[in-house]
Amino acid sequence: MNILQSVNELRSQILRWRQAGQSIAFVPTMGNLHAGHLKLVDVAKQQADQVICSIFVNPMQFGQNEDLASYPRTLEDDIAGLTQHGAAALFTPTPEIMYPRGLDVQSYVEVPLLGDLHCGASRAGHFRGVSTVVSKLFNLVQPDVACFGQKDYQQLAIIRQMVTDLSFPIRIIGVPTERAADGLALSSRNGYLSASQRQQAPALYQILQQVKAAILAGQHDYRALERQAKADLTEAGFRPDYFDISHQHTLALAEHATEPKVILAAAALGTTRLIDNLEV
Repeated sequence: MNILQSVNELRSQILRWRQAGQSIAFVPTMGNLHAGHLKLVDVAKQQADQVICSIFVNPMQFGQNEDLASYPRTLEDDIAGLTQHGAAALFTPTPEIMYPRGLDVQSYVEVPLLGDLHCGASRAGHFRGVSTVVSKLFNLVQPDVACFGQKDYQQLAIIRQMVTDLSFPIRIIGVPTERAADGLALSSRNGYLSASQRQQAPALYQILQQVKAAILAGQHDYRALERQAKADLTEAGFRPDYFDISHQHTLALAEHATEPKVILAAAALGTTRLIDNLEV
């Protein structure tokens, strides 16, 4: 696997692939890779001739009191995993490369409405940081295809909308959430959980499943289901941020039985914020 640290190295590699007539799939990450990330690479390999990944812990998407400094960085292990799964190249830029003038004067990309709901309501500026860094990476890599995990359902919806609005010629593929045997969605932040919290954590997915089952059984008072789910999360030791039964495409709160729905949830367990979702 070719490790690319500069924009010039990246562009030279992309040019070589393009001159050879090869298609490119892209998997952007923040590192600390787990089986969910590596599944993205496996899917990407099925979509294009060459797969390139990036590892960049993006400071623009972290709030003032969030875990930028302590976010796990495991580059050697990440390189080993990407190599094993057949990625052709890895781009590892620094903040100075991505934001040479600094964050305070950096131009940004923002997706309205979708970015204001759910996680966007409680993490001001988060999705602005996500959409900006992804648009920069898209411009640098210029892939044909990009793969993102459905665990970050709102992020995926925002990126799809951004690609449409800004006319990026990139096909976005959402890859189903990878889970541990007990149902917990794989996440880099799971490493922050203590042993006892790790035992509690699958309750989030279990409550999502209960609410999905209730909807499929004909319960359509969605706000009542949301209130009960928050109470159940609290009883299970979580501090719920939101638990919303929403429209799959607009992410607005669902109102009608015929809408395609997704249940979106975020809750803290100790100091660790977990998110998950289930389509209905």
